[in-house]
Amino acid sequence: MIPFIVGCALFMQMLDSTVVATALPAMAEALGTSVVDTNVIITSYLLAVAVFVPVSGWAADRYGARRVFTAAIVLFTLSSIVCALAQSLPHLVIGRWMQGLAGAMMVPVGRIILLRKVPKDELLKAMSFLSMPALLGPIIGPPVGGFFVTYASWHWIFLINVPVGILGIALVRTYIREDFPRSEVRLDWPGFILSGISIASLVMGFEAVGHGNLPPLQLGGLITLGLLTGLLYIWHARRAANPIIDLSLLQIRSFAISTLGGNLCRFAIGATPFLLAIMLQVGFGLTALAAGLITFTGAAGALLMKLVATPIIRRFGFKQVLTVNAVITGIFIALCALFRADTPAWLMMVILVAGGFFRSLQFTAVNTLTYADLDARSMSRASSFSAMAQQLGISLGVATAAVTMNLSMNVRGAGELALADVIWGFIVIGVVTALSALSFLRLPANAGAGLNNPKK
Repeated sequence: MIPFIVGCALFMQMLDSTVVATALPAMAEALGTSVVDTNVIITSYLLAVAVFVPVSGWAADRYGARRVFTAAIVLFTLSSIVCALAQSLPHLVIGRWMQGLAGAMMVPVGRIILLRKVPKDELLKAMSFLSMPALLGPIIGPPVGGFFVTYASWHWIFLINVPVGILGIALVRTYIREDFPRSEVRLDWPGFILSGISIASLVMGFEAVGHGNLPPLQLGGLITLGLLTGLLYIWHARRAANPIIDLSLLQIRSFAISTLGGNLCRFAIGATPFLLAIMLQVGFGLTALAAGLITFTGAAGALLMKLVATPIIRRFGFKQVLTVNAVITGIFIALCALFRADTPAWLMMVILVAGGFFRSLQFTAVNTLTYADLDARSMSRASSFSAMAQQLGISLGVATAAVTMNLSMNVRGAGELALADVIWGFIVIGVVTALSALSFLRLPANAGAGLNNPKK
């Protein structure tokens, strides 16, 4: 039940981060503001998640993982109600900020519980289950948002979290035993401030690149601020006794390679739904709901993966699966560049289903290997580190796709986006995903052997 409970929390967080985009026009009309201004609804959520994710590991050790996890689900549920009741844009932004804070605690701490409670010989199966919500959320978000806006009202994109949250709280109290604080370490405030400014600046910068809503000078300043404070944090972390983001984890080879290679693969999580939405709506003229339903077919591949991921990884090993599958995943992303307005829907769906399968297999393997060589004391710090890196990787994926399309437009000397620009976006993201194989080639041949062959 633990993977299911944590999976529900992860699904809520991933769904909520993507479902809002399709409802922005309706929300702007209801709140009496412009669509451009409502983009702050998305930005405020992403910023809160980015800033508070590093605190999650410390909070779990300081106050107990079960207690923090339960409080996060309660806050997420209540903040969803606050969002649904919003009568003005500032009111809604406050609710979204609260949601982001809750999501930053909910997912990494839920993963900590899973890592502590599930034996290592069952970790691969648990991660196989847990990887699905991360993939399904961005895929399901657009059609769910389109459905509610079309047939109900935008309020329901938030109210849908209420029954899921109540169920999650009940399951946590029933199936997860109370744990006790493990640490009296104080919060690393200088590290929290530096990492918060760095991560927030970088995420805001990458998102601005994706939406093209900041002048070049401001955008450059934002990314420069993020890089400088990031370097200051590295200097601080080498001297602090208990840094909020433990960079010493990168000395563990499997963790470092999984984090780097996995984040290159995660470019696809952010970029693929983004590119598909533009291609299907702008390029092919489909409605938001119709485009979302086609994109949703990738979820079928993720579900099929659940049945075979564990035997595949145990048969071929982590290194071979991650290396070969990275190239296959990249190829299926690049194949989307061949889509045209007259391409049969069934053919697009077949490619998206297969792509969803291999993408899900990749994340099952990389998410499991990330924690393969860590001891119990390192799990909290590793979970918050990994969650922070994932957030940056997804944002970088959207930014890379957007920069590619902008460069394509400049080369063509065009002022408006065209199908040719989106095609280059798919090709570049496919190549970046395939190149992650170079990182996985550095793994030892027996990487994760204890997880592959638990009887040995």
